[in-house]
Amino acid sequence: MATDLKAAPGADPFDGINLADLEKSLLRPRNLIGAFLTGTVMVFTFLAIYPLFSVLFAVIARGGEQISLSLFTELPPSAMEADGGIGNAIVGTLVMVGIAALFSVPIGIFGGIFLAEVGPDTKFAQVVRFSAKVLTGFPSVLAGVFAYGVVVLATGQFSAWAGGFALSILMVPVVILTTEDAIRMVPAKMREAAIGMGCTQAQVVRHVLLPTAFPGILTGVMLAISRAAGETAPLLFTALFSNNWLESTTEPTASLAVLIFNFSGSFARNQVQMAWAAALVLVVLVLITNLIAQTLAPKQVRR
Repeated sequence: MATDLKAAPGADPFDGINLADLEKSLLRPRNLIGAFLTGTVMVFTFLAIYPLFSVLFAVIARGGEQISLSLFTELPPSAMEADGGIGNAIVGTLVMVGIAALFSVPIGIFGGIFLAEVGPDTKFAQVVRFSAKVLTGFPSVLAGVFAYGVVVLATGQFSAWAGGFALSILMVPVVILTTEDAIRMVPAKMREAAIGMGCTQAQVVRHVLLPTAFPGILTGVMLAISRAAGETAPLLFTALFSNNWLESTTEPTASLAVLIFNFSGSFARNQVQMAWAAALVLVVLVLITNLIAQTLAPKQVRR
């Protein structure tokens, strides 16, 4: 016999329910454990973000005092010099990151296409995929040492090309893995429809996969650029530093990261202040690239 779940007309629907049982009380073990775990997560979250925001506050407060037009148009000051800027370091950073992108982006995209579409299950693909994952945690100083042995010793001089080559070693694995993931996220129906229309594998990659996966690929490129822009150790071994404007990519080149490294330990107050300003500019550049990457990433997910 089925039970009639409908209450009789005029009857109280809450009749027979003890409202005290519905009250939330910390005295109950389940609620007490839940509150304790919630509080623990909040405490550790605060401990994790406090150093980050304290550093950002210090960079903005101390670096913001030096922001002016001359900061971007003049050369670094010598000790006890009144004026100066970081213009050559900004230009050098952009040039070396551009050289690194010139090396790493084509290699990374072609590598990602191979891993996702051409030979995803081959042994060679497994080796490449494993190597790329290992290189994402590769110490940057080792990339600088390798570039020093390959480029600096071969050419006999520090240069922007050597610095860009060292940074490209750090960028390639990021671009490869993000490109592979972006291509794998393309719906299979789009690939199958293109094949059904008679497209070759090269045409499917060129006209279907790459345009659809472009936002995800660009996200990986931006993340790789933001990592390379803040590296110091590779540039100490390859590009060194220069107090002059960049006239040739075959000569020592200034960069924001190395300028911060050099000036932060200076006895001269003006150079220390310039290091804070350079840190602020570098943080803003990295923040912009990360915001672009985060803005483009959801577009890939919604496809």
